[in-house]
Amino acid sequence: MGRPRRGAGRWLRAALASLVIGAVVIPLAGADRAEVPAPAPVPSRPVTAGTLEATYAANRDNAAAASRMATAHGDRHRAAADRALAGPRRHLLAFDGRGAGLATEVLGDLAHADHVAVLVPGSDTGLDTYGRFHNAALALHRRLDAAAPVGTRTAVVAWLGYATPGTVSAAVATTSRAEEAAPRLRALVGELRRIAGQRAQIALLCHSYGSVVCGRAAHGLDVADIVLVGSPGTGSGSVTALDTRARVWATRGTDDWVAHVPHVGADLFGTTVGFGTDPVASTFGARVFAAGDGGHSAYFAPGSRALANLARIVLGLTAEVTRD
Repeated sequence: MGRPRRGAGRWLRAALASLVIGAVVIPLAGADRAEVPAPAPVPSRPVTAGTLEATYAANRDNAAAASRMATAHGDRHRAAADRALAGPRRHLLAFDGRGAGLATEVLGDLAHADHVAVLVPGSDTGLDTYGRFHNAALALHRRLDAAAPVGTRTAVVAWLGYATPGTVSAAVATTSRAEEAAPRLRALVGELRRIAGQRAQIALLCHSYGSVVCGRAAHGLDVADIVLVGSPGTGSGSVTALDTRARVWATRGTDDWVAHVPHVGADLFGTTVGFGTDPVASTFGARVFAAGDGGHSAYFAPGSRALANLARIVLGLTAEVTRD
């Protein structure tokens, strides 16, 4: 076949970009929503191990106030979500109940943890859907506790720290939200270092669009591992292009629809659409590991092969990670 005409090439790139949008958008429900009234978040101050409990308490109080305001607004679903986060056993490093909402929750003893896992969520994650994100963090924390060598302490940080793209949004197929989120993720890692100290090994577990966020934040980030889970791509062509000293891992379940997302990067109306090289392709250069036959939302399912391997990576048991 001959080389396509210039006009045909532009049409092909636009068509592929549309396929990316369709493949990523259709299975998701929107995270963007109408404004929900809530108090302003607790003023941001540097958090240390010594101020951690006071920070948790202040953010619980803020979540309780947000629940009361959501109730008065007639939004019972949001009120219930906020009320759950305000529970006495919840450890909120940050909370903002406005709009789709933001929250950073800690499971475990962060101040004394030897290994810290940070979960970075993908599209359609907000306070209204926070329950399933919390469940993933809880499943990982329980698995870490079960698999950790005697005397090893762990913590999981569920980081809903950016406005995830929603269904009816061009942002879901571009790197725009990820570029906005990357400085926030870098700031979080710095905060975790201040709280847990340099001895703690930090791993980023980046699901779906969250892997684009991690890709944008990777350069110079002080973490041991970056794990791309069910990733449509990172916006970079290879591990080398991420410019990180961290070990970079990638996995995909055999029933994950993301496998059908075209791995392209097209300039469409001045915006780059698509996320480039498939992270599980050999040309990308990641350490590919087994995730079993689960779908896009099954990576943190209790008892799954994916969860077992994720726990091994977080614990630094890299020789035990299974490849098939």
